[in-house]
Amino acid sequence: MINMPMQPLIIDEKIEESIRISLKEDLGSLGDITSDWLLPAAATAQARIIAKAPGVIAGITIAERVFQLVDNGLRFENMVADSTKVKAADLILKVAGSAGSILTAERTALNFLQRMSGIATLTNQFVEKVSGTGAKILDTRKTTPGLRTLEKYAVRAGGGHNHRMGLSDMILIKENHIAAAGGLSKAVGRIRGQMQKRNLKLAVEVEARTIEEVREAVALRVDRIMLDNMLPTQIREAVKIVGRTVELEASGGVTLEIVREIAETGVDYISVGALTHSAKALDLSLLLK
Repeated sequence: MINMPMQPLIIDEKIEESIRISLKEDLGSLGDITSDWLLPAAATAQARIIAKAPGVIAGITIAERVFQLVDNGLRFENMVADSTKVKAADLILKVAGSAGSILTAERTALNFLQRMSGIATLTNQFVEKVSGTGAKILDTRKTTPGLRTLEKYAVRAGGGHNHRMGLSDMILIKENHIAAAGGLSKAVGRIRGQMQKRNLKLAVEVEARTIEEVREAVALRVDRIMLDNMLPTQIREAVKIVGRTVELEASGGVTLEIVREIAETGVDYISVGALTHSAKALDLSLLLK
């Protein structure tokens, strides 16, 4: 298991709708005509979902819900839990009941499970690379439209941490905001004015592309500074300037090859868009008997 507590995934109305839309997309207007026309209605079977490659599992609850929505009479036996590391040929889940129902739900269930497990697997690779440094791996909002909740859950299953779930979670003043406001000081001033007007207290993070901008952000006493596309040498300089007065987040072009070097600079967080926009689906297969 990944060495961090995992909150169970709760299937709320939004997730339920995503699952139903995905099933409707696959079933179309006629349903699973191949299974319906080939298999007797009373035919039963047992199926196993197995890993065909090593990785970290995420999405067991979602896969089960897909099967349930197709046929509430199907029975399940979980062989692993989310955030479990598996090897090729490891057994993930058993499903028993109507053969036709299992085959109808197969692809949609696997699509969710493979996608989420792929994200968890890639996240865990980044987490292991920075082990012992104190830096935390963060995701971004570069997610599949409509699936953000599931994909960010998968990041947690891999040992990572979530940044903003959406635009209203915290203040993040980026390059374009600064340009539109006429400068960083003006942007931060306007934000704080609006928070005071609304009696709100939100964390304020600002993007810095140069050491000069880091110094300006420190003077403004923001909560976190995002070091955008800085080289490790620049990041180390920023860490020296800031000390422990402001949280630092390194961002931009982070890969497995360089993430350790970035983490060793002393930053608090490293955000990686690739966790969700470039993760390769974990190869899983459903075998029926």
